[in-house]
Amino acid sequence: MPAKRGTAGVSRTSPAAERAPEIARRLRKIYPGATVALRFSTPLECLVATVLSAQCTDERVNRVTQGPDGLFAKYRLPQDYLRVSEAELATDVKPTGFFNQKTRSIRAACARIVEDFGGEVPRSMAELVTLPGVARKTANIVQGNSYPEEHARDPDAGMAVDTHVRRLAQRLGLSGETDPDKIERDLIAVLPRREWFPFTYLLIDHGRAVCKAPTPRCEDCVVADLCPSSRV
Repeated sequence: MPAKRGTAGVSRTSPAAERAPEIARRLRKIYPGATVALRFSTPLECLVATVLSAQCTDERVNRVTQGPDGLFAKYRLPQDYLRVSEAELATDVKPTGFFNQKTRSIRAACARIVEDFGGEVPRSMAELVTLPGVARKTANIVQGNSYPEEHARDPDAGMAVDTHVRRLAQRLGLSGETDPDKIERDLIAVLPRREWFPFTYLLIDHGRAVCKAPTPRCEDCVVADLCPSSRV
C-alpha cells in the first residue's frame, strides 16, 4: 500500500531533505513562539544557565538563577564566580544536580574568559568551544541567543542538539546517528540555514508537548504523516 502523501506532496517515505522543510513549516504554525526556556539577560548568564541545564529542567535552573536572591543577582561578572570559594558556588548551584562538576566547569570557563577574552564571553563558535565544559550544544545556544548576527554568518555555527532534538531527529528519520555532533550535521544538511537555530526550539517544544519519551502521542502529532516512526 503506498504511503499517504502530505499536503506538500511528501510522505514519511520521502527523503529527509524533502520532509524536513515541511516538518519545520508545520511546527512553526503550532509553536509560533518557540524559543529558549532558560531566562537570562547577558551572554555570561546564558552560558552559566546552559551549563546548569545539563541533566536538569529549565524550570529548576530558572528558579536557581532568577530573583533578588538568585544566582544571577549574586554573580554578575565572570570575576564574581572566581572570588568565592568552590564550595560556596557549589552550594549555590546544588539544586540543579551534578553541582560539583558544574561548579568546576563554570569556574574554569570564567577563568578562561577573564584570562583570554578580556572578561567578555567570546562570540565565535571556534572560541566558545575552547571554554572548559562548553561543547557544540552549549556554544550554539550561547551564540544563537546572545550573538544572533554572528551565528547567522559564522561558518562553524549549527544547531544545538539536546535530548529532545536527538530523540525527534531519530524518530522523524532525519538522522540515524546517536552522536550529537553527527546528528547536528545531518540536520543542517536537510534544512536551509535560516531554519537551523529556530528548528532547535521547535523540536524541543514538540518533544515536550507531543513527541514525548518514552511514549509519543502520535495521534496528536501534526507531522505524523511525515514520520516513519509514527504509530498512526
